[in-house]
Amino acid sequence: MNKPIIVILAAGMGSRYGGLKQMDKIGKSGEVLLDYSVFDAKRAGFGKAVFIIRKDIEADFRECVLSRIEGSFPCELAFQEMDSLIPRDALAKSKEAKRTRPWGTAHALLCAQNNIDAPFTIINADDFYGAEAFGAMGTFFAGATLSEGAIVPYRVDKTLSPQGTVTRGVCEIKDHYLYSVEELTSIAREEDGKIYNTGPDGSKRYLPDETPVSMNFWGFPPSVIGDIQRYFNEFLTASAGDPKAECYLPSAADWLIKNKLLKIQALDADAPWFGVTYKEDREMAIKRVADFTAAGIYPEKLWS
Repeated sequence: MNKPIIVILAAGMGSRYGGLKQMDKIGKSGEVLLDYSVFDAKRAGFGKAVFIIRKDIEADFRECVLSRIEGSFPCELAFQEMDSLIPRDALAKSKEAKRTRPWGTAHALLCAQNNIDAPFTIINADDFYGAEAFGAMGTFFAGATLSEGAIVPYRVDKTLSPQGTVTRGVCEIKDHYLYSVEELTSIAREEDGKIYNTGPDGSKRYLPDETPVSMNFWGFPPSVIGDIQRYFNEFLTASAGDPKAECYLPSAADWLIKNKLLKIQALDADAPWFGVTYKEDREMAIKRVADFTAAGIYPEKLWS
């Protein structure tokens, strides 16, 4: 079996951040946040990295990211555009609706399908997941029969931003397997000290601090891509005319579970998480990385 692959979602627009956060420098030697994920994946036995980006940032991405990593770890690029893999009729509906952006994280994965020939972990470029998470996933892949998937969930209280609301896939876990996952937007800790999701109608849903959530740290066998393509086809049939509709990986995973196409183990990694959803999160990320470096968890210069 080929070594597992780390697939990194790096095509985001950074609308809340105000720029391309996947290329914002965090480490002392110019590392961006995804450098630490690739470094942890390499230590956990992964064999290559696939970065999903947009064509318009390719030159900058090669200069800011690949120029450091590719001499030490195999790297490939895949491209996600609004019209990538979209049938003509669905594309026509989307243009009529004045859609201007790609179709979400499940669509992004499909854009990288030709780069995937082994079990793979797919993650966000703008999140730090911790070496423990990659170690747990590496162990899972080493013992896997390629008939199951995996997720490393995180406690919702450890994934909030003091700068504003966040979107999370709220997980229900039974007997160490993911039973369901529901993508919820507008999650924040409010004045009473409790965490709530605020629905589109203004209704409040209380989320206990220990609620497990998806941070898009998934492990899949390569065979899952055909099923995700089916799910995406259904999504396009229903939503091609909605200019804001996005096809999320957590929703695809929930569909796989409900249709008994894939069992997904919930791995216990007890890993730290932080991310850069908002521009104000950057200073916190710089400090956290500096602390890990000072503790010897990472070298000051990741790639020689």
